[in-house]
Amino acid sequence: MTACQPEDFDANCPQRLLLDQLTEKWSMLVLIALDEGPLRFNAVKRQLMGVTQKALTQCLRRLERNGIVTRRVVPASPIAVEYAITPLGRSVQRPLRTMYRWTTEHMAEVEQARAAFDRRAAGDVDEARAESAAAIGSPP
Repeated sequence: MTACQPEDFDANCPQRLLLDQLTEKWSMLVLIALDEGPLRFNAVKRQLMGVTQKALTQCLRRLERNGIVTRRVVPASPIAVEYAITPLGRSVQRPLRTMYRWTTEHMAEVEQARAAFDRRAAGDVDEARAESAAAIGSPP
């Protein structure tokens, strides 16, 4: 694959594909979970409430393929697998942490915007019902 221009949003652009994979919800949360050090699969899963085993496995494989995390088999009984952030993965943590911090700092504003949108959307539905009723000559 060749690099695309920064303004290129083509679905096949390798930078876009990587960005999609890094900003996917489980990827960001996995990197936050692994921030303090290596964790076994089930420890990561316990921290990410709601993630399925399949979704977490797929996420960790994508991160490993991209060089963001490493996977190490721990010779124990039973055999366990441990994941850790690579130096390349550490280099992406700062912007991801910034984005995560932004969600915390601006959540109240986002909730206000959502509530305003929902009120407008509900009004649009009521208005559309009234227009439909008027068009067919029945009361709203």
